[in-house]
Amino acid sequence: MPITLFTEAVAGECATVTALIPPNLGPHDFQATPSDIAALSKASVLVKNGLGMEYFLDKLTDSAENDSLQVIDTSRGVAVIESDEDEGGDHDHDHDHDHGEVNPHIWLDPLRAVQQVENIRDGLVKADPDCADGYTQRASAYSDQLKELNTTFATQLKPFSGKTFIAFHDFAPYFAERYDLKAEFVVDVPDMNPTPADLQRVSNRVEQTQLKALLSEPQEGDRSFNAVAEDLGVNVVTFDPLETGSEEASKQPDTYFKVMKSNVASLIKAFGG
Repeated sequence: MPITLFTEAVAGECATVTALIPPNLGPHDFQATPSDIAALSKASVLVKNGLGMEYFLDKLTDSAENDSLQVIDTSRGVAVIESDEDEGGDHDHDHDHDHGEVNPHIWLDPLRAVQQVENIRDGLVKADPDCADGYTQRASAYSDQLKELNTTFATQLKPFSGKTFIAFHDFAPYFAERYDLKAEFVVDVPDMNPTPADLQRVSNRVEQTQLKALLSEPQEGDRSFNAVAEDLGVNVVTFDPLETGSEEASKQPDTYFKVMKSNVASLIKAFGG
């Protein structure tokens, strides 16, 4: 969903933005249909997060046979964090399904999101130079909002510098790095089921760090955390990584700011603030 939001913000009235992945589905749950291939065969531009997030796209674009399709990789030039070097520590998961070598959740750092918006701007200007001024102006305005959001978060989270939080899946290393926090996780991707060893590791970490809450996700619900949270005497609060959302929310670029502000409020609560 974040790529749809960013593209909507930059495109304005100059382009029609259609989400390839339905807003209520994450990329791990997406199954392409013939209508998706047909849509790509007629599209002028495809905007992707990159970094392996949309692992199905190469096969899909090959099937679309659209030689004029211009692909915008929003991760171009963005500093990345390798999956095996994130702030989560050592995780001996015996799973075949993970994010790959690089963590793709760059949009959860507002300043990396600025780079994504700029990449979208550059790609749309190249594809549609007649609307260059509009793309540039809207990208600048949205980027200014992202920079302001970062400044606000830096102030709000400064008292918790160095603290650890635990999320359900591995979405938080870029966010944590930006605000000098430490992010741990239960599983690599949201469709995994935590093992007893995963939950034991979380229990140990909660006790060590005196966490007041665990961070769950809207699409995950509380089912994986309820038992361990009850045992540990901690709460479950929601942090939405924006991978899914409603149809209406996906059309409103302001959704990013509303959700991220709510996320930081939840995180502060998790820290006991």
